[in-house]
Amino acid sequence: MKPVCNSVSVCVPATSANLGSGFDVAGIALDYADSLVFTLDDSLDDLQDVRVIISGEGENTLPKDETHLVVRAFRKACEAFGLPHLRFTLEAHNRIPQARGMGSSASAIVAGVAAAWAFAHSGDLNRQAIFELAAAIEGHPDNVAPAVFGGLTTSWKNGSEFHTVRYGVSKQIRATIFVPNFTLSTQMARQALPEKVPYADAVFNVSRACLLPIAFGDFADFGGACDSVDFCDSADSCVKSTLSRNDLLFTATQDAIHQPYRASLMQPTWDLVKALRDKGFAAAISGAGSCAAVFYEEKSQASEEENNAANISKKTVAAEIEKIAKPLLVGCDWKILHVHVDSIGVAITRE
Repeated sequence: MKPVCNSVSVCVPATSANLGSGFDVAGIALDYADSLVFTLDDSLDDLQDVRVIISGEGENTLPKDETHLVVRAFRKACEAFGLPHLRFTLEAHNRIPQARGMGSSASAIVAGVAAAWAFAHSGDLNRQAIFELAAAIEGHPDNVAPAVFGGLTTSWKNGSEFHTVRYGVSKQIRATIFVPNFTLSTQMARQALPEKVPYADAVFNVSRACLLPIAFGDFADFGGACDSVDFCDSADSCVKSTLSRNDLLFTATQDAIHQPYRASLMQPTWDLVKALRDKGFAAAISGAGSCAAVFYEEKSQASEEENNAANISKKTVAAEIEKIAKPLLVGCDWKILHVHVDSIGVAITRE
């Protein structure tokens, strides 16, 4: 099979997995992305059939040869999609922090698989095929799914097959990500977990994880601060809640089965999460760490006057989060990101 184009540009979002209660199951896409360009290059020879150029995150640490994760995923996907061994130049413009719990490895794999699909086929991406292969390469789907589909996802493995369900996320949901200057490997985070957890803790997490689609959900009218409200989606499926959106976000992100066991591996992050939760914010360790993620609602209004008030409210929420966090950021070089939720997932352009 010959490639259908000469160059493919890929944009793939960062992700935050677990979201507190949804351990190894839930993930959400963030509007903070890596951009990569794959260009076929006949000037390369058998001694060097890939050229890797990296800017941004990892430019001084990531490999620039066939061992690069994006290249490895691309090679596997080319074989799966019937493409020959291609010579190409990869230009990676990385924004997603490495080994911080923002899905950098999943995003790299999705980028490679999506690019291979785009070289092998014309038309829109087959996201299901990309998801299945990328999840198989990654070994677990919780970060892969939101990187492919965008929004909020719940994923699972059945035998050798990976599956996911995507939920729309309210456009009013915002996230603040605290990125520390220290890394944490997923392997180390895994090793900190017990083989068994108490039954009551398992039930606690199941009850909270069930709330995630509602807490983050894209509903026409959430109902504000009323004591008891109805809110409906586009299919007129209504839900009654006695809690505000932020109350639900706080409750849905509670956890008893993984974060406490990993806390000592990233004590500054855990202290930050606890401090924010003590003030009522829906904070959680992002993925396996070391980032902390905080989710909240920014309400939009109809009139100009109300919009101005909403903008002030947004600044106040972000400022309040930073104010709470500030005493805990001393002694560690933290980066603070205020981002939206990505609703698109991986995107490509062919040339």
